Amino acid sequence: MEDNICNEKMALVEKLGVHLENTEQLAPVAARILSYIILTGKKGTTFEDMVSTLRASKSTISNHLNHLQDLKEIQYYTKTGDRKKYFILNKDTIIQHVDKMINVWKELRELHSEIKNYKEDQNKQKIENEKEKFDLNFHNDYIKFIDGASASIEELRLKITDNQFDI
Repeated sequence: MEDNICNEKMALVEKLGVHLENTEQLAPVAARILSYIILTGKKGTTFEDMVSTLRASKSTISNHLNHLQDLKEIQYYTKTGDRKKYFILNKDTIIQHVDKMINVWKELRELHSEIKNYKEDQNKQKIENEKEKFDLNFHNDYIKFIDGASASIEELRLKITDNQFDI
């Protein structure tokens, strides 16, 4: 059973790692380290554990850990009487990613509102043939979608900042 969990975790580390490479522009090993830390959870993981599990050299793991700390993606804590560092996800990183999503959606909403307003004006002023008029349903539905998605992500952000999740 332990092997199945380990295999499942490593498959997910790889899949999440590829996603993080593409979305966060991280190097492959850095993306795998971040994925591994995310999937290890709040108990954290040690440098030695990452070296053996991710099968990368000490210097490679060290360089990428330092880079991820510089980016404020991860942080570490220590235990009394234990000299090891336990690396965990930086909670502020999640909030920053949520804020980024909110800002992108706000920009998209504004853009679609402007396009919709332009098309409405064109429909009223310059286009007399009904068949040639712009259909505004797409923009109305898209703006409605963005409003709903934004409300949901803002609710999630509030729960994170109010410590309703133990990440």
